[in-house]
Amino acid sequence: QLQASGGGSVQAGGSLRLSCAASGRTFSSSRMGWFRQAPGKEREFVSAISWSGSSTYYADSVKGRFTISRDNAKNTVYPQMNSLKPEDTAVYYCKATYLSMNYWGQGTQVTVSS
Repeated sequence: QLQASGGGSVQAGGSLRLSCAASGRTFSSSRMGWFRQAPGKEREFVSAISWSGSSTYYADSVKGRFTISRDNAKNTVYPQMNSLKPEDTAVYYCKATYLSMNYWGQGTQVTVSS
């Protein structure tokens, strides 16, 4: 089970730190990712991190502004989102991938006003 939190409203240029807490013993072996879905648009990839944390991946639209990290001792993954833009407004979802199975958490709303 995945529990996302940390969403909210912020002005353009501001920062937010989301978190996704996982239950279960497979978290430390799972690749973790974040996706987002804006109104009227398809869900899109934002960032991901390997099970060890040694590899990270970002969509071009967030590269240089977002940083993903994980704490396997706390079963939590954190995307730090800086220099937020109105186009970052969306519902953000975390996903765990373990043995080719995908598990989704509920979304958390991020709203960036200009």
